Amino acid sequence: MTLDDEFVATLQQDYTKAPLSEQDRAMLDYVVKLTKDATRCAREDHDRLRAVGFDDRGILQITLIASWFNYINRVADALGVGRQ
Repeated sequence: MTLDDEFVATLQQDYTKAPLSEQDRAMLDYVVKLTKDATRCAREDHDRLRAVGFDDRGILQITLIASWFNYINRVADALGVGRQ
């Protein structure tokens, strides 16, 4: 197993234990919250992202990309894409 393989495995098991930058951790915390219940996302979440260096455009991009993946995965799941 390479270092990259170990890193990916750690991210998949529990990203909070992976050696991430503060910016990456804040982004992933936000994406997890958005994925679990987007109605819980608030100004404080955006303020935290700004505090680690994301601007409004970056926050919008994170939100759009995470939301799109959530959407398309649910569509695929509903249609049985990839299931045999």
